[in-house]
Amino acid sequence: MKPKVTTEFHHGQARIFKNPFLESLTKTNPTQNIIVYGLTIIAMISFTYIKIGLSPIEIIGLFITGVFFWTFAEYMLHRFVFHWVTEAKWSQRFHFVMHGSHHHYPRDEERLLMPPVPGLIMASVLFLLFYSIFWVLGISQLSFGFFPGFFTGYLMYSFVHRATHIMRPPKRFKNLWQHHSLHHYRYPDKAFGVSNTFWDKVFGTMPPAKVKGKKEELA
Repeated sequence: MKPKVTTEFHHGQARIFKNPFLESLTKTNPTQNIIVYGLTIIAMISFTYIKIGLSPIEIIGLFITGVFFWTFAEYMLHRFVFHWVTEAKWSQRFHFVMHGSHHHYPRDEERLLMPPVPGLIMASVLFLLFYSIFWVLGISQLSFGFFPGFFTGYLMYSFVHRATHIMRPPKRFKNLWQHHSLHHYRYPDKAFGVSNTFWDKVFGTMPPAKVKGKKEELA
């Protein structure tokens, strides 16, 4: 039987690493993320304007493009990377560290945001990837304007994701809250969008329109 993401869940906190130091790097809080990631984004925008020499209009345009592209990356990463799991033990371990622990402990508040250390490492790898693509296209300087928007998109997504797990849904966003709840508790192979449902509609992974379920699960 092929391994898959489970809808079973537990209360409390996951244990990801036996080593206390490594375990501490898997936890964070909103204040840390706002300060570390916020300063990183501001520093990169400043560098883009002062050193790279892009104009404010170019920076704003690239920034908006980066935010929108994040929504696509959010969907693709969630569906094809974080939900990728095979029979191989290393694959199952990778899945648990990256995302499986969140499905097992969906209300583990210290792991609802990406911690700064692994987050900055992953951001650096992604920036190099985008820089390489832009370089091949002969517009490498534009990557410095694009990436802050992409990173901001991630930051906005991460706080929306956290809110869906610990806050009651505002009336205006009740459908978005339920969308993510259905992903966790009913349809782990659907509803991959967290900050939006656009790409689920595009790629046909929307959950059923009407679902009956336990109040605590779908609220």
